Amino acid sequence: MSTPMLPPAPPEAPRLNSRFWPWLARSVLRLSGWKLLGQLPDVPRLIIIGAPHSSYWDGVWGLLMKIGLGIDVNIMIKREVLDGPLGIILRPIGMIPINRSAALNVVGQMVQRFGERERMWLGITPEGTRKKVTHWKSGFLRIAHDAGVPIQTVFIDYPSKTFTLGPLVQASGDHDADMAKIRALFTPYRGKHRNAND
Repeated sequence: MSTPMLPPAPPEAPRLNSRFWPWLARSVLRLSGWKLLGQLPDVPRLIIIGAPHSSYWDGVWGLLMKIGLGIDVNIMIKREVLDGPLGIILRPIGMIPINRSAALNVVGQMVQRFGERERMWLGITPEGTRKKVTHWKSGFLRIAHDAGVPIQTVFIDYPSKTFTLGPLVQASGDHDADMAKIRALFTPYRGKHRNAND
């Protein structure tokens, strides 16, 4: 028996209000050969981190997977982008505006947003760029700790065409220790152009 292309969406996950877009995304994934392996946690609030992020294609496959699951995973984007014509397309698929000139910083804005919602999943690329980096950005840890939400690790692996769901991690408040533990989990996986810790 072949491995399912996508695991079932858990009941507590925030859902997309569409049938057509999930069907279309699953069709594209089926043709491409990409799969999401593992079991999604049945929790209403969650931060998802994916790595290694070395190509625009990471976002394409990840977006198709979250739409295919029918889950409303929010992705942060500059407010100015959503205020333009692209906002008509991007808002319905989970893009949320970040106001970089607001009194609250990005971490504060996300913590506030989690506090205002009973259900919210937020996707973040901890490397912060497609280029090789020495240090991952710790914003996801600070958001998770201050909002009291778990972190779902997702390993991107181009040789096997898989996104694999790793363990849930709880932020302890010791960001250095948490970061070291989390980064070690990504070591075996290969992005389109590099490994997570290269």
